[in-house]
Amino acid sequence: MDKSEDNQPSPDGELILKLIPTRADCNIHGDISGGWVVAQMDHAGESVASRLAQGRIANVALESVVFMSPIRVGAEVCIYTKLLEIGTSSIRMAIEAWTRNLNEKVRRKVVDAVFVYVAIDGSGRIRKVPR
Repeated sequence: MDKSEDNQPSPDGELILKLIPTRADCNIHGDISGGWVVAQMDHAGESVASRLAQGRIANVALESVVFMSPIRVGAEVCIYTKLLEIGTSSIRMAIEAWTRNLNEKVRRKVVDAVFVYVAIDGSGRIRKVPR
């Protein structure tokens, strides 16, 4: 992870998605639901993986998902992706979620994950990722 000039951690990868969750996205404790965050990370990963695969893809694994901190309603959520590996039919990608709360200057990483996608054809069968 790179350090910026002010010695704060910074995201590793390309910004793919930026959004602001609402109360409708909360869990029973009033924080943003982990399921909502993973779904947004998957949307970001799918957009990159389908571009690389030049077509349809499917999420086949979440190798790891680490929740580091709760997300508050109204916080700006930014999803970053970084390609880790392209196999014969698969794409492994690191995906990070970062937030910046209202009235705060410092952003923080809240979720760190590795997603695996596989290229599929129109019938849902595995196919090769074009090179």
